[in-house]
Amino acid sequence: MEIKINDDFDLKKIVDSGQCFRPKEIERGTFQFICGENILHISERGENIFEVDCSAQEWEGVWKNYFDMDTNYADIRRDIADFAAGKPYEKILIDATNFGKGIRILRQEFFETLISFIISQRKSIPSIKSSVEKICETFGREVGDVYLFPTPEEMEGVTIEDLEGMGLAYRKAYVKEAVETVLSGALDFKELETFSDNDLIEELKLINGVGDKIANCVALFAYHRVNRAPVDVWIKRAIDQDFNGENIFTKFGKNAGILQQYIFYHKRTVK
Repeated sequence: MEIKINDDFDLKKIVDSGQCFRPKEIERGTFQFICGENILHISERGENIFEVDCSAQEWEGVWKNYFDMDTNYADIRRDIADFAAGKPYEKILIDATNFGKGIRILRQEFFETLISFIISQRKSIPSIKSSVEKICETFGREVGDVYLFPTPEEMEGVTIEDLEGMGLAYRKAYVKEAVETVLSGALDFKELETFSDNDLIEELKLINGVGDKIANCVALFAYHRVNRAPVDVWIKRAIDQDFNGENIFTKFGKNAGILQQYIFYHKRTVK
């Protein structure tokens, strides 16, 4: 099936943006995305034209939301240009925004996002992807040639020993505890949808191994709180080196998380 997308949409940049660890380019120009039990292969076939291997019903019911298609990212880039106008860092913001044009904030599954970003601490993106895949292959359900990310129930009773050999190091204990916390009902991911941004962050930080950065990543990528801008080593570097120590994301406001993704992608890619 062919679909038309009349907004910023670059598959390669989305996959390489650092917000997700399972999507990948499986052959030149064809990308695979997994959302829950749904698997999508999508490729660009012309200007704004994409081919997808799902039904129209599945595109409307799953993937439009996953790719945040109800948000106009071209408008947000214009808002960034207006915000940057006349400021000392105007060129940096414009360069980063143009470089990252096509990135979209994916609406990812809560449990996968939580576990993936707990794993992400002090690890490179290739290492994170490797660890996530090993978890999927060990605990997840196989669909064709793909292993789905496991549900909390599929990881019930997981031990530290079960997590050996996955490159998790000290994170094994954090992953085990996160699974137990979700299964106990102490962390109700549906209820968290109703929390204010600050309450959501504080609730997530009750999980051992989850600090400000990971909590903000989960808020942004699983709960689409796009005004949250996680500060990792790359964003801290941008604040210190490019913005004279000023956290400009708090000033930008409601789409700070989208601006953060442009800056993160640009800073990490153009070294």
